[in-house]
Amino acid sequence: MKVRDVMTKESVSCSLDTTLAAAAAQMQANNFGFLPVVGDGGNVIGVITDRDICLALGKSGRRSTEVLVRDVVLAQDCTFPKLYVCTPEDRVQCVLKTMRESKIRRMPVVNPQGELLGILSIDDLVLIACDQAGREGLSCREVIEAYQAICRSAPPRPVAA
Repeated sequence: MKVRDVMTKESVSCSLDTTLAAAAAQMQANNFGFLPVVGDGGNVIGVITDRDICLALGKSGRRSTEVLVRDVVLAQDCTFPKLYVCTPEDRVQCVLKTMRESKIRRMPVVNPQGELLGILSIDDLVLIACDQAGREGLSCREVIEAYQAICRSAPPRPVAA
């Protein structure tokens, strides 16, 4: 099974100059907890989550209308995880493996130029896992094991004093 068979094609994105208030509003309006960040050239350069927004606002003490996505995604004092993307032609099993190993729930789906085409989430895969079990090599167990691995707590990060 290919990513194109399962991905959500209607995707919403933001830019580095989007305020956190506007990004949160887009997430709420679309029932997403994740937005790809698209650069001036139209390619995906990062992602921001509802958790990222909460942590950034809690740390900064500023209003959400005063903080830009760039302040979070390109913060000087933070090291963010590698950007993971997939293509419509990728096999779902390969993407599941990356999700499981990297403990990520969502991936932007991009074309060869890096332009956003949609999103693939573990939720998309959970919803079709049992219906598609055994077809095209996707097993319900694979999806469940990936979801369990993603949900397992990572070791706590040290908190700066």
